[in-house]
Amino acid sequence: MKRAIFLDRDGTVIEECGYLSDPERVKILPGAAEALSALAEDGWKLIVVTNQSGVGRGLISPSQMEEVQARFLEVMRQHGVTIDATYICTHSPEDGCLCRKPSPFLLQRAAAEHSLDLAESWMIGDREGDILCGRNAGCGTIWLRNEMFPVAHDLPTFVADGWSEIAARLTQPRGLPTSRR
Repeated sequence: MKRAIFLDRDGTVIEECGYLSDPERVKILPGAAEALSALAEDGWKLIVVTNQSGVGRGLISPSQMEEVQARFLEVMRQHGVTIDATYICTHSPEDGCLCRKPSPFLLQRAAAEHSLDLAESWMIGDREGDILCGRNAGCGTIWLRNEMFPVAHDLPTFVADGWSEIAARLTQPRGLPTSRR
């Protein structure tokens, strides 16, 4: 079985822009491309798991969401990063779906479809729902600190101030601790 880095997209890999509908606003966060490239070279699968409730709320169209996602993947490729898979929940919080983070459903689905070991995988996000999703799936969790969402220190396995800290934590040579505690 393989290990994966599950990534929230908005606010974690790219700048947070609210309900992102304009592909031209896709901007990678500092250090994200370099860190993700190093993680992929180290054997991690890179899988995006994102809530896009703007679709369910009627604030952006499915085609706008798809254009933003296509631009995101293009920008990542331009920076030498290949995203192995993307899982998107388009429901609003009121829909009560199975796939919306913090539900582990999409991580479990990705694990089944890509032969991933959730216990050896990590979820990286910028808010509580991301961290709870990873915990609910049995993954290690990294909260990427930001100004919008205060860190709940008792939730994540690790809190990072930037992508260089994440890469350092997860690209340690085999045999050195990358443990969760």
